[in-house]
Amino acid sequence: MRVDIFVDVVCPWCFIGKRRLERALAMRPDLPMQKMWRPFQLNPDMPEGGVPADAFFAEKFGSLAQFKERRGTVVDIGAAVGIDFAYERIAIEPNTLDAHRLIRYALKRGRGDFIVEALFTAHFIDGRDIGDRPTLAAIAGENGLDSVEVAAFLTSGGERDTLLAEEQEARRIGVSAVPCYIFDGQYAVAGAQEPEFFLPIFDLALTGAPAK
Repeated sequence: MRVDIFVDVVCPWCFIGKRRLERALAMRPDLPMQKMWRPFQLNPDMPEGGVPADAFFAEKFGSLAQFKERRGTVVDIGAAVGIDFAYERIAIEPNTLDAHRLIRYALKRGRGDFIVEALFTAHFIDGRDIGDRPTLAAIAGENGLDSVEVAAFLTSGGERDTLLAEEQEARRIGVSAVPCYIFDGQYAVAGAQEPEFFLPIFDLALTGAPAK
């Protein structure tokens, strides 16, 4: 079974959704699952160097106070799935295109899941700037990839146009928010659903029943 997972690594619900999907898969340990991480930029017009996080959230939510009030729900739900969100450490809201490029690089080398988890952790828990290429190369090196090769890849522009085209196609077929999961090209699940929600979807995909 294949699942295409559309995420952005600055999306807290995508991090939560990743953990919930993992819990669902743990309920079905014998289920064969190929995960394909797909790009979706929540802020495609973000400047290359990112922007100060406080200014970004203040503009997005009306004020920094409103953002801090609303993020409490995310922090509480994250704690329930083992994520210790540390928004106070986030100084930069980054452009995530290079992070998506790193994910694709890692996928082709069998390290996709590790890098996705590492990027979420770097941003939401450690407060590292995942829009910064040296930081991305360091994260790659910490997670089983060659940091020098990754630095060269990021500088080269490799996969950039491919990923932008994939994201455009995703929006064309109706992906408008993340996380979004598409199982075997026909069963779509939107949002960070509870683990139990996925179980009947697994069964449908396994039996090949037509989508309704």
